[in-house]
Amino acid sequence: MREPDNITSLSQLDIDYIGFIFYQKSTRFIDNIPTVSVPPSIKKTGVFVNESETNVMKKIKEGLQAVQLHGSEPAAFCHSLKKTGVEVIKAFGIHGNFDWQLLSSYTDEVDYFLFDTSSPQHGGTGKAFDWEILNDYPLTTPYFLSGGLSTENIAQALEIGDARLIGLDLNSKFELKPGLKDIDKLKKVLKSIRDE
Repeated sequence: MREPDNITSLSQLDIDYIGFIFYQKSTRFIDNIPTVSVPPSIKKTGVFVNESETNVMKKIKEGLQAVQLHGSEPAAFCHSLKKTGVEVIKAFGIHGNFDWQLLSSYTDEVDYFLFDTSSPQHGGTGKAFDWEILNDYPLTTPYFLSGGLSTENIAQALEIGDARLIGLDLNSKFELKPGLKDIDKLKKVLKSIRDE
C-alpha cells in the first residue's frame, strides 16, 4: 500500500493486516510508512527481502506491528525481531519438491509462516501453487496462504479445511495497479470469506 486515500478506504474494511513493501525491486516499493491513520485492529506490516537487521528494526520503531520476511533470513534473525514484540511472519516459496524440514528451526522464532508460490523474485507472481502440497505440511505453526488468490479460487481456498490456515493474503488480483487496491472487489470477496 502506498496511496493515502486508498489506505484510508482499505482501513474501513474488515481486514487484519495492511502491508507496506520495503523491497526496492518490487513494483509496490515504498520508502516510508505513509502518515495515515489506521485502526489499531489492523496490524501495519512491513514486507522485507534480505534486509539488514538495522533497517528492519528502524522500520519497526517507525510503527510496524508485524514483519513479513520473504528472503533467506535465518531463524536467529527472526528471533531478534520477535524480541521487539512485533509479530514475525516468515514466508517460504512452495513448489512440488519443497522440503518441509527447512521450517523446523523457525517454529519457536516466528508467529506464523506464509506459503507463497516459489519464484526468483520472492513472490509477487500472481500465480497459485498446487495447494495439495499443503497436505504434507507437518508442523503446528499456523500459516497464511499467498500466491495468486483471486475471486475465481477463493472458494477453493476456503475449502482447504486446515485449522492451521489462519489467513489469506489478498494481493495482486485485487489491485487496479501495483500498490492500489480495488476496494469494491475486496468488499465483495471479504463478504464471501466472512460468510463462510
